[in-house]
Amino acid sequence: METFIEILQNHVLVVSLVACLSAQLLKLIIEAITHHRLNFRVLVETGGMPSSHSALVTALTCGIGQTIGWSSPAFAVTAVFAVIVMYDAAGVRQAAGKQARVLNQIVDEFFNDHEFQEDRLKELLGHTPLQVIAGAALGVFIWLLAVPTY
Repeated sequence: METFIEILQNHVLVVSLVACLSAQLLKLIIEAITHHRLNFRVLVETGGMPSSHSALVTALTCGIGQTIGWSSPAFAVTAVFAVIVMYDAAGVRQAAGKQARVLNQIVDEFFNDHEFQEDRLKELLGHTPLQVIAGAALGVFIWLLAVPTY
C-alpha cells in the first residue's frame, strides 16, 4: 500500500496521466458534438482528435525537463521517446489504417457474394499530423497548468 501511495505522489506521472485522460475526454466531447451522440468507445479506442499518446509523452517530457533539468540525460531520453511515439502515431499507424481501409474495400468488393469468415480490419489506428500536434499542445498545456509556482 505504501508503494501505491508513493506512485500517486509522483507529480510527473500523475500530470502525464491527467494529460492522457484529458485527451480521451476531449475525444468523447468532440465525438458527441460531431455525431450528436455519446460514444463511450472512443475512450478506449486508438486514433481521433487529439492524440492521447502525444499528450501523455509531451507532458512526461515537460515534467522530466522541469524537475530533473532540460540538459539532463533523462530529458533527452524522454524527448526522443516522445518523438518516436508521435512519429509512429502519425506515420506507421496511420499508414496501417489506410492499408486496412483498402483491404476492407477489396474484401467488400470481391467477396460480397461469398461468405467471408474474418472480421473487418480496424481502420482508425493512427492519427493525422494535426491530431498529433493538438495532443502535444494539450500535453504542454496540462503540464503548464500543473507546474508549481513558488
